Amino acid sequence: MPVHRVGLVVHQGRSAARDAAGAVRAWCEAHDVPCTEIDVWSQDRRRRSGREEAHAAGDPDLVVTLGGDGTFLRGARIAVKTGASVLGVDLGKVGFLTEVPACDITTALDAVHAGHAPVEERMTLTMRASRPPEVPAEMEAFLCYGRGPALPPPQVRPEHTAGDGWGVALDVNALNDVVVEKLARDRQLSAGVYISGRLLAAYSADALVVATPTGSTAYSFAAGGPVLSPHMDAVVFTPIAAHMTFNRTVVAAPDEPIALRILPHSGRAAVSIDGQLRGVIDPGDWIGVYRAPQRVRLIRLHPTDFYGRLRDRFRLTDAPATATDGEFAPFFRPDSAVPPDLADLRLPPPTAAR
Repeated sequence: MPVHRVGLVVHQGRSAARDAAGAVRAWCEAHDVPCTEIDVWSQDRRRRSGREEAHAAGDPDLVVTLGGDGTFLRGARIAVKTGASVLGVDLGKVGFLTEVPACDITTALDAVHAGHAPVEERMTLTMRASRPPEVPAEMEAFLCYGRGPALPPPQVRPEHTAGDGWGVALDVNALNDVVVEKLARDRQLSAGVYISGRLLAAYSADALVVATPTGSTAYSFAAGGPVLSPHMDAVVFTPIAAHMTFNRTVVAAPDEPIALRILPHSGRAAVSIDGQLRGVIDPGDWIGVYRAPQRVRLIRLHPTDFYGRLRDRFRLTDAPATATDGEFAPFFRPDSAVPPDLADLRLPPPTAAR
């Protein structure tokens, strides 16, 4: 399916990203495809919601991000609102979301335009809350210090339906995670954590993370959470610096919502979505996080080698005792037809062998 309109998200702090943006604009001009820069951070204008950004850019069907995973997340929050695909050009150092090298950007755009590029879909999270989070005016300057302009608080979804105890449905899609964290150093975040409507435990912690499998290699991983395959659906709960004996991650099924109720003796808490501060909630408030019907569509040039990237990004090393054994032989990388009992498994193609 040909590309009709491109939205461009550029990490302006990197010269390589600015140079790559020129190549995208040149490709768009050569193919008579409109190209609009979106999610532009500026000190003299407010940032817009993903839906507003998409509409202001003419609802692009392809969003190209030039930077690292943070830049990709900026593009993904816009693309998911209209079902657009996201092409992430890799200019970062430790991320997992962007895969296309800057030198291949023209080839990637040609493949997308010709309908030859594989599309990989990833699960996102959405939210309900006892009330929409908001940033108090007296706290905005402090909370946004060093972050640049903040995104607006989540809006109530257009299809919202209210009912006793169900809260308000928020227009949110998190590709990585939803984080609730303490605001004051001397006041712990205390919250009751519910899974599928049942109380799991009351936690006292610095923060509580609810992540997707894609987000399992982000904040949740830094806190000791497990690595999940991004090809699966699950909801991952990880406490950060929990002051209790049970401080392990819980991996819930994709249809098991996770709710966090801020306890009366807790301090106030900040709510961040994919690393972006979106509001503050008070003791007595709650948020519920669960799988969203919308999925992010990632453009790939080749099948994803997630575990190879995991090894490279985290610089995994082999035990010294195996050093004399030399390079490991390939495993399940056939040069002939795949046996019937392996036919339904996700295996690398023969060309991926090293």
